[in-house]
Amino acid sequence: MARRAQPLGAVVPAGVAAGALVLALCLGTLAAVAWRAEAGGGLGAADWAAIRFTLFQAALSAGLSCALAIPVARALARRQFAGRGLLITLLGAPFILPVIVGVVGLLALFGRNGMVSAALAPLGLGPVDIYGLHGVLLAHVFFNLPLATRLILQGWLAIPAERFRLAAALGFGPGDVVRRLEVPMLREVLPGAFLVTFLICVTSFAVVLTLGGGPRATTVELAIYHAFRFEFDLGRAALLSLIQFGMCAAAALMALAVTVPGGFGAGLDRPLKRWDADHLGLRMQDAAWLGLAGLFLLVPLALIVLRGLAGLAEMPAAVYAAALRSLVVALVSAAVTVGLALPLALAANRLGGLRGTALQGAGMLAIAASPLVMGTGLFLLLFPVVDPVALALPVTAVVNAAMSLPFALRALGPVLAETERSHGRLADSLGLHGYTRLRLVTLPRLRRPLGFVLGLSAALSMGDLGVIALFADPAQATLPLQLYGLMGAYRMEAAAGAALLLLALSLGLFWIFDRGGRANAAV
Repeated sequence: MARRAQPLGAVVPAGVAAGALVLALCLGTLAAVAWRAEAGGGLGAADWAAIRFTLFQAALSAGLSCALAIPVARALARRQFAGRGLLITLLGAPFILPVIVGVVGLLALFGRNGMVSAALAPLGLGPVDIYGLHGVLLAHVFFNLPLATRLILQGWLAIPAERFRLAAALGFGPGDVVRRLEVPMLREVLPGAFLVTFLICVTSFAVVLTLGGGPRATTVELAIYHAFRFEFDLGRAALLSLIQFGMCAAAALMALAVTVPGGFGAGLDRPLKRWDADHLGLRMQDAAWLGLAGLFLLVPLALIVLRGLAGLAEMPAAVYAAALRSLVVALVSAAVTVGLALPLALAANRLGGLRGTALQGAGMLAIAASPLVMGTGLFLLLFPVVDPVALALPVTAVVNAAMSLPFALRALGPVLAETERSHGRLADSLGLHGYTRLRLVTLPRLRRPLGFVLGLSAALSMGDLGVIALFADPAQATLPLQLYGLMGAYRMEAAAGAALLLLALSLGLFWIFDRGGRANAAV
């Protein structure tokens, strides 16, 4: 391989150092919680109930999301229509939509004072109660249906066009195509889509915090928060943290063991005539699924905008100060994400083989970690040295960066590998190594994914309501925490304005960085 001819230089030590830091954040903080914990009586009935509810709601949420995603993905795969590209782009919105903002939109639609309750009132029905298990499921499907759709859509787009042409030549009907082509593809794609969605639902915090509705709808993540924040029971928090990490690690390993299509954007602009779907009934069926999915995803966002515009004047001055703090945290988090991801990806690509895979695996470990566990561990490590509350914002930025790292590695890794395959030998023959090679060969081809990584990590950090909740201090509240406080005080007009501001800042950060990465990029 061309990369083997290069001197290792400083790339590998930098990548190893980044991997060690990630391991310290994921495993070191967990060890700190366990070490400082006092021996307790183990788990109580409420803790076991939280574990059961976590697994139940995650499995049900993932199952519903994937089941609904199948007809939506099929409709997108076999139909060409005006606005199709825009709709596919909108399916990526939940990746950067702040969870608390999505919850505000769902409350505006399905809450006691929402549109659905208002429509049911003349019929003597309602109001709708969105709190509890059904509210958690509704929110999880809202956030994860687009993700499952994108994953399953890639399975359809990966089927060679020649297979469908051959099926048409052989006279296959819609049922034959489903049985011979689509079902085998779904057997390959669905397990990975389900497990990835399941993992996201296991670690859900803001959804359950706002819509859980009490002890009967509490997850392990929320139980850790209560054990640390309100009871300061480190023994219980440590044990719950170990269980949380075990569940996430098991789901992550299972997700890695099954095949999930990569490259979300590949093939979306290659129209293919589907003779098997050229029937009026199937066209109406696809249109209905796409229309329902579009309404389900877009109406809450439209309500956020409409109600937010009316609520801007009701926002207290503290909201703007919180927005500034969130911007700073988001920018720092984005910089830390790239500072960790780039050396990790470069070193893994340079080493190759088992060592490279192990190094990349260390960076991906954050997908199985809980941000609340990281925050708790860092609190315990910092407490003897400095007041952790004073470092709440830096700690939040670092933890958010670690949680964005798996997405960054997935974006950078394939581009680095392709760059090495296509330009590695030429660079070696020209004697390009070290910083010169990085500047002239590698970074120009990483401009697009780096812009995407910066935008994604900044947007995710902008909307995070996790670690900062552990160190909650009114003087250091971020915009999501300020928004949650307004909702708790039933100042829904001001909350709607803050939600609109948070949505605009998150989407704006993503657009600026992503656009900057694509501007004038010829490679």
